[in-house]
Amino acid sequence: MSRNTENTGFACVHCHARVVPVTNGSYRNHCPFCLWSLHVDHRPGDRASPCRAPMMPIGFKHSKKGLQLIHECTGCGKRQPNVVARGTAQDDLDAVLRLMESESAYAT
Repeated sequence: MSRNTENTGFACVHCHARVVPVTNGSYRNHCPFCLWSLHVDHRPGDRASPCRAPMMPIGFKHSKKGLQLIHECTGCGKRQPNVVARGTAQDDLDAVLRLMESESAYAT
C-alpha cells in the first residue's frame, strides 16, 4: 500500500470529527482533535490487522522520532506508539496537554 493510498480522510471512531488528509507529505493515523486511533496495522503502514477496534490514547514516550503518543487497543490490548503531529497538520495542543495532565495525575 502506498503512502498516497494511506493518506485519506476519515471520520474519527471516537469523537466522529471529520479528519482531512494532510498535505505535508506525511499521513495521519489518529484524530488530531481527541487523539484516538483505529487498530488497522499489524506493522506500521501495512493495514493488515483484522482487529479494527478503537485505540485509546493512554500516554506518551520520548524517542529519536520525538514525542510519541501511546495508543492501547480497546479490543486486543496491543500498544502502539504514534508520533505527535506538529507543523501545519498538528494535533490539538489542548488535547495533548489534557492527556499529559491525566498521565501525570496517575503517576502521583
